[in-house]
Amino acid sequence: MRRNTSISLLALGHACVDIYQGAVAALIPFFVAERDYGYAVASGIVLAASLLSSVAQPVFGALTDRWALPWLLPVSTLLGGVGIALSGLSGSYGLTLLFVAVSGIGVAAYHPEAARVARLASRGSHSAMSWFSLGGNIGFALAPIMVSAAIGHGSLRWTPLLVLPALVGAALCVPVLRTLARPQADASRTSTSRGADDVASFVKLSLAVVFRSIVFTGLSTFISLYAQQRMQGSTIAGTVALFLLFLGGAVGSVLGGSLADRYDRIRVSRWSYLLSIAAVTGVVCTPGPAMFLFVALTSAGLYVPFSLQVTLGQDYLPSRIGTASGVTLGLTVSIGGLVSPLLGHLADATSLQTALAPLIAMPALSWLLLRTLPEPAVHKPQHAAPARQDA
Repeated sequence: MRRNTSISLLALGHACVDIYQGAVAALIPFFVAERDYGYAVASGIVLAASLLSSVAQPVFGALTDRWALPWLLPVSTLLGGVGIALSGLSGSYGLTLLFVAVSGIGVAAYHPEAARVARLASRGSHSAMSWFSLGGNIGFALAPIMVSAAIGHGSLRWTPLLVLPALVGAALCVPVLRTLARPQADASRTSTSRGADDVASFVKLSLAVVFRSIVFTGLSTFISLYAQQRMQGSTIAGTVALFLLFLGGAVGSVLGGSLADRYDRIRVSRWSYLLSIAAVTGVVCTPGPAMFLFVALTSAGLYVPFSLQVTLGQDYLPSRIGTASGVTLGLTVSIGGLVSPLLGHLADATSLQTALAPLIAMPALSWLLLRTLPEPAVHKPQHAAPARQDA
């Protein structure tokens, strides 16, 4: 199987899994409408899924560092889908939390091993890894559409339909795992584990990812409301701003991989964070329709380094690739998300513009941290079977 085919299948599978990350938030309006949940109770469902998933990812990463667990890809995909599918069937809040938590565990189990397998399938190509990351972005953005299509004209009893993406995603994993047979995967694991771990650089990189997560999560939480305020209460303005925030992320992911194949990852990430400083400033301070341009630039600037930071983490910890993937994809994101409630409290006490102003400093802090980081030596995976190489 050609590299591009493997990465395409993995990217589509990644999209199927990340639908379930976005589906939890998309289901909240239906829980509120049908079960009369208050906002605090409803937010507990989102917190149960996101925190459990993000914190558990490094644990699964550590497990995949000790053992090759390719079977986790189809199993965790199915687990993520089954949890969401069952979440609407019981009126019990406790069971709803349990099923959502099961889905979160499935999502957590998927990402570290999937990132490792994608790295092997990509054979060191940053562009290929960016396409894998793009799949997750698309899945997250498609979640509201999938939820609306499944239960928008019915009730929560239709949530079992949401298991369909999981069935597709699990099936897509199979041909890739057959290609990356165990003997080849073990050989590749050995070849990518050469060199000493650079823990200090990994910690600095993780902090940079945290600051990036703070600004992106803060904007994704409040940009719709902020755009409405800046455009005289237009709900369409809020929808457009949120759409541009997600669309720019898709463009940035692919652009980041292409640039990193030409320049080194650290340099590309620094450039993107410098762009993000100016772009976030424009979002917060620019009145009128020009704000939408800065929203798109902010999203692109924040997503250019996204997949690059995952592979940088893997190269800083070459003997613990699963752990590195779990931290950069999971734990750092959840820490960033914890800041959003603080921004909400600040907005209540002052104004939304004042609350968003500190976000300007976040990409600057990421840039400062990257200024101290070296470009790590890369040991590209070498497969045992030459016949499987691209022509």
